[in-house]
Amino acid sequence: MPVLLPPDYPDTDSSAFPGVRNRHSPVQATDASRPLVIGLLNNMPDGALEATERQFIALLRSAATEFTVRLVLCSLPGVPRGEAAAAHLQRYYVCIESLWNAGLDGLIVTGREPLSPSLRDEPYWDSFVRVLEWAREKTCASVWSCLAAHAAVLHMDGIQRVRSEQKYSGIFDCERIADHAIMAGVQRHFRVPHSRWNGLPEEALLRSGYQVLARAGDAGVDCFARQPGSLFLFFQGHPEYQPDTLLLEYRRDVLRFLRGETATWPGTPRGYLQAGDENRLLELQREAAGRSEEETISRVTKLFSAKSTENGWHANAAILYRNWLTYISGERERRLEKKEPVAAAAADPAGPQSLENGILCLREGMRADRGILSQSS
Repeated sequence: MPVLLPPDYPDTDSSAFPGVRNRHSPVQATDASRPLVIGLLNNMPDGALEATERQFIALLRSAATEFTVRLVLCSLPGVPRGEAAAAHLQRYYVCIESLWNAGLDGLIVTGREPLSPSLRDEPYWDSFVRVLEWAREKTCASVWSCLAAHAAVLHMDGIQRVRSEQKYSGIFDCERIADHAIMAGVQRHFRVPHSRWNGLPEEALLRSGYQVLARAGDAGVDCFARQPGSLFLFFQGHPEYQPDTLLLEYRRDVLRFLRGETATWPGTPRGYLQAGDENRLLELQREAAGRSEEETISRVTKLFSAKSTENGWHANAAILYRNWLTYISGERERRLEKKEPVAAAAADPAGPQSLENGILCLREGMRADRGILSQSS
């Protein structure tokens, strides 16, 4: 089934994302059968903003075999943006006030590299908390990815993330340890990319009522869940990543080292290189001081690209997200039967003025189909 994107969204590579429909095309639907409206709250830095969109579009397309999904793009205010990224957001994203009235059934929230030692000091913290409190009351389910997962459990239960001595970067072997409905059909052992310095203590999560669904070996918890109203699903890994995402991050970290922005050469992502290639990488590291940035980066890219890493995790990721969409569909139907609000346009927590602004943002940013967005004109 198609993924319906914002109006005039750039053409998507059909070979990479077959079946993606580029616009919010008309869909005649009842409340029970209308498309699932999913928000992507994309807070990634400028360099990864559009790549993250494409990753989740591809994953949702693979998962939505039985559903039509309408994707609403949004970003938190307070996230620093350059001119090009700001223009992209202005053209294809709705402002955050729109979320309160956008009729979302589900929400995906990404993380980003922190700017402050404490997450509570991030410039977007207040907006993040506001979204979280709204999501647990007004959506059927939500996904919190990486740093967003860390920030969510910090706000809800005061659980502090712990920094590791080394970065967990690479494709990790994971084990499913729970029979939660979200994990139905997922293999017992599977692989998932991770890219983080920090982790959440499993003991603290269990004490606070979270259910650990999978572990990633020495990297600790992979994904976990809790139901504080709506279903919250948390990922410390990145099932949405494409095969070259970790390579691009590694190149970025090498460049930061070459420019003196970091003190150490980054550790090699797991699952990419063999022992002989590791030795060649060490040689590149030793020779970096005598080469230009461009030459070093080119040699690093060539070494990794020769391996042509396969996406060995996307099939399981699609199953997991398909289960998530199935849960959302069932929960929406249950609420309809009980006459409960179904991703309804609730009273805006900031008051009538923000409600009016939200409606204006929706009208300017997207032309919603009948029955898709509440409060539409």
